[in-house]
Amino acid sequence: MRIIDQSETVERLFEPFQDALGDDFKAYRGHVYRVITYAMHFLGGNDAHRKMVETAFVYHDIGLWTKPDLAYLEPSEELALRDNAQNAWGLDPEVLRNIIHWHHKITPYHGPHADVVNACRKGDWIDATGGRIRKGLTRDQVAAVEAAIPSYGFAGVLQRLAADLGGSAFKGNMRVLGHVFKL
Repeated sequence: MRIIDQSETVERLFEPFQDALGDDFKAYRGHVYRVITYAMHFLGGNDAHRKMVETAFVYHDIGLWTKPDLAYLEPSEELALRDNAQNAWGLDPEVLRNIIHWHHKITPYHGPHADVVNACRKGDWIDATGGRIRKGLTRDQVAAVEAAIPSYGFAGVLQRLAADLGGSAFKGNMRVLGHVFKL
């Protein structure tokens, strides 16, 4: 598996969000690079998808910090679509939106560009569960990615945000389950 831990596109896209991310920047940045690595692996390393995957993942959770709200998919989608249009990146808006919208889908996505959407969905599930769900990868593959791209406490960041934005960790996690996870 080719580990992707540096990208000019990712770094450029992160620039306007560094203040909003604050102390969580390193943790979210690591999460983004890990899920890019997994998604690109599931896409067979096909660089034709790389710009889309990188862009979608910079934006996929950003609404947690820019809105901030635990129902963050729509704000994340809106920012990605707005920036894609304003900056003339030329990314297919339907694919960009679908990657962000369906990245927490529990079952496989069936729709346009399912290969890309599902590769991204699987990549996020692997990282969000700390490798407990591996979507066909071996423990060694996940361990290699985690060793190369530190988490900087990303799981703890998510739990803190759930508590801060939801009133308690339990209430926050229930809100996420109701507004973010999809069947």
